Amino acid sequence: MSRDSVASGSAATETPPGDGATRWMARALELAARARGETSPNPMVGAVIVRGDEVLGEGWHHRAGGPHAEIEALSDAARRGADVRGATMFVTLEPCCHTGRTGPCTKAVIAAGIWRVVVAADDPNPLVAGQGVAELEAAGIAVERGVLATAARELNRIFMRWIPARAPFVTLKLAMSLDGRIARRAGERTAVTGALAQQRVMELRAEHDAVLVGRRTAEIDRPRLTVRGLPSADEARSGGPNPWRVVVDSRLELPRDLPLWSGAPGAIALTALAPTDPRVAAWQADGVEVVCAPGAGGWVDLASALDVLGRRERPLTSVLCEGGGAVAASLLGAGRVDELILHVAPTFFGADGVPAVGALDAVVDGFERVDTRPLGADLELRYRPRTARAGGE
Repeated sequence: MSRDSVASGSAATETPPGDGATRWMARALELAARARGETSPNPMVGAVIVRGDEVLGEGWHHRAGGPHAEIEALSDAARRGADVRGATMFVTLEPCCHTGRTGPCTKAVIAAGIWRVVVAADDPNPLVAGQGVAELEAAGIAVERGVLATAARELNRIFMRWIPARAPFVTLKLAMSLDGRIARRAGERTAVTGALAQQRVMELRAEHDAVLVGRRTAEIDRPRLTVRGLPSADEARSGGPNPWRVVVDSRLELPRDLPLWSGAPGAIALTALAPTDPRVAAWQADGVEVVCAPGAGGWVDLASALDVLGRRERPLTSVLCEGGGAVAASLLGAGRVDELILHVAPTFFGADGVPAVGALDAVVDGFERVDTRPLGADLELRYRPRTARAGGE
C-alpha cells in the first residue's frame, strides 16, 4: 500500500486488504474492544506499532481520563526496549490533536519518530475531524486511512452517534413470547427468557451508560438494573461497572423503597412535573437526579429527556431501554431507537398477555435485521433503522 493510496484530506473509505495492514488493524480492533463499556464518553481505541512482522508495542484506551491507545502502545514499546523510529503505527481511530484530560497523541507520535500511521476511521469530534491526520502529514509522516473502517465505526457506533448531536445511542431490548407478549397478564411479573438470554442482558447493561425502564416495570418487576453474573474471566465487568438507572415516572409516584434507587453510580427520574413542583425538590433532596421534560397529556417527553441526558455534565452516551410497552412505543414513535434487540422465547402467552409495544399513533417501520443468534432455546434478533441518523452508522 503506497502513501498515496488514500487521498489526503478526504474522509476515510474502506481500504482493500494489502501488505498485512488488515492483520495489524484487526489486532488493534481486538485490543480496543477489551475496554468495551469502560471508556464512555470516549471511544474505544486500540493501537499496534510494528516493523515488518515484529510487534514493537501495543495498547488500548482503558478508561476515560487515562492514557490514549497511542500513548499506551508507545509506553509498551519503551518497556520492551524497542526503538520505534521509522516504524508503523496502526490505530483504530484518528489520533487526537488537542489537549483534554490528556495531551495530544499526534505530538507524541511525531516525537517518537513514527514514520507511518495507518488509521481505520476518522474521528468525528470537531476538535479532531481530520486535523489529527493533517498534523501528522505536516510533520512528514505517511498517513493511510480506511483500513477496516467499517469495523472500526461499528465498534464505536455509540461514540459516532453521540458526538455530533450529543444525543445518546438508544438500544431498545424487548424479551417476548412468539406472539409478541412480555408478560402473561397485566401486573404479573413473568420470566420470559432463559439463562443465556439473561446473561446477554447483563452484557448489554455493561456496555451502556444507563438502563431505562418505565414506572410499571419498576413497580412490578422491582429490578435492580445492575450488572451481575458475567463470567469471572471478564474481571473488569464481573460485578460491574453498573449503569445509571433511569426510570420514567411522569408524576413522581414511585415508592422510594425500590431496589433501583440505591447503589452507584446513581438513579435518575424522568418526570413531566415542572422544576418548581415541590415533589421534584423532595426527590432531589433524597439523592435522586430529576429531569423535568413535560410533554403532551401530562406525560414525559421522552425525546427531550434523552437530549438532556446526552448533554448533562456527566453525559450518558448510550441508554438501554428494558421496557415496558408504553416506553417502547414512545421511543419508536419518536424515532429514537438506534438499535432494536428482540429476545424471543418459544412460548405463547395468548390474548391475556401484555403486548411488547403499547399504542402507536402510526405504523413504525424501516428497520432491517442485522444479526441473528441463538441463546439456548431463545433467539436474539437485532435490527437497525435503514436510514442512518446524523452522525450514526
